[in-house]
Amino acid sequence: MTDPQTPPRRRRPWRRLRSLRVRLIAVFAAVALITAVSASGIAYWLNRDAVLKRAQDTALNDFRVSLTRNVSDLPLESTCPELAYLAQQVASSGLNYDVVVTDPAQPGCAVSTDPSRFTLQDVPQALQRAVAAQREVGAGNQYPYHLYWQRVNLGNRPFLVGGTKVVPSGPTAYMFKSLEDERADLNTLGWSLAIATLLALIGSALLAQAASSTVLRPVRRLGEAARRLGEGKLDTRLEVEGGDELADLARTFNRTAESLSHQVEELSAREAQSRRFVADMSHELRTPLTAMTAVTDILEDEADSLDPMIEPAVRLVVSETRRLSDLVENLMEVTRFDAGTAKLVADEVDIADLIMSCIDGRAWYDAVEVDAPRGIRLMADPRRLDVVFANLIGNALKHGGSPVRVVVRQEGDRVVVEVRDSGPGIPEEVLPHVFDRFYKADKGRARSEGSGLGLSIAMANAQIHGGTITAANGESGAVFTLTLPHTPPSQEDAQ
Repeated sequence: MTDPQTPPRRRRPWRRLRSLRVRLIAVFAAVALITAVSASGIAYWLNRDAVLKRAQDTALNDFRVSLTRNVSDLPLESTCPELAYLAQQVASSGLNYDVVVTDPAQPGCAVSTDPSRFTLQDVPQALQRAVAAQREVGAGNQYPYHLYWQRVNLGNRPFLVGGTKVVPSGPTAYMFKSLEDERADLNTLGWSLAIATLLALIGSALLAQAASSTVLRPVRRLGEAARRLGEGKLDTRLEVEGGDELADLARTFNRTAESLSHQVEELSAREAQSRRFVADMSHELRTPLTAMTAVTDILEDEADSLDPMIEPAVRLVVSETRRLSDLVENLMEVTRFDAGTAKLVADEVDIADLIMSCIDGRAWYDAVEVDAPRGIRLMADPRRLDVVFANLIGNALKHGGSPVRVVVRQEGDRVVVEVRDSGPGIPEEVLPHVFDRFYKADKGRARSEGSGLGLSIAMANAQIHGGTITAANGESGAVFTLTLPHTPPSQEDAQ
């Protein structure tokens, strides 16, 4: 039976991130992203090197050929205008690069085809030193000077800068080739690869969604079947399709469910046999116990006139007969609850009157203090509540000691009854078991002579009213708290 005050459990949003579907999509997306980024990166760098190498090789070869062809027409003692003419001739090859020419014989002369954009100061110092360095001519080196190049950014624009000296006493020429077109091509290639990576990521997510739907559909069916099996529907079985691992899992589930069904049926049959045995035994014992009780009542009345040697035995027989009679009654009551035949005969009652009636009927006036205001009424079965109060108060008197205090209060739509004793309390290891049947491991209190069924029967009577009983330790002893609704549930829900 569900407590109406208990809020429904809500699925936390962060738990969705732990679902197999989300993890499968994340793994597919991560693998696709890593693969696409790696492939795009490799493709980009390979194309970048190829594009730049092709552009620079073309420009440098043209610069070398044009410089070699035109420098032969330059006089030995060249003037600045002649150097400027050389620069114009070298740059007129048609590949759209600019040229800067300098000559050690003309220290103050460094001519450029576009002085507003390129001067000798724009040439990196490392490149100037490499161009000016003369190499030793030998078998592995036929020329004292070589053509060197370097890619630089001038004004946030990429350029290829190359330079060489033809003869030791001749001029030195530098070329400036713009790589703007190549950079634009590479940017276009980068955007294309990025779009391709994004499309691969989206495609992998869609593929993962389709794969997860295919893979998780049998897993979802397995989860639903497991929930139905947990709800007690032992005839739940899965349809086995194919021969893969999921099909093997479905077969294993079916075999497990079949085995569990057989075991539950066997246990249920044994439990039913045990209940019938207890019920039959209790019923069969009632007739001889009735006769024995009548005889023991007579013996108890005549106990004072009996031989002193016989009197203790007679009183022991009387006590144990009554105890046996109480045990049989308790067993029959437990059997009714187990069989679901316990009935609730509800009537409108005053809770204070019920408590006082219970105390008066058992002569507990001097040992119990009652704080129960009149006027707190509820629908309940008076006989069953009397059993609850008798067990709780009697248990407190027997194990906790007087004074026992009974407090009644109303909390919203429920009535709360607290029974407090003045004993040492209940050991912490015993608290979870105080309502268990036949549990008598009560080390912190006096030895119990009861059957160990009283509190269990009290709890069952409280639950049939839609209430409950809790046990705890207070400041000066044990505290049993009975909570009851004003109106008990229907008989079907109570069962």
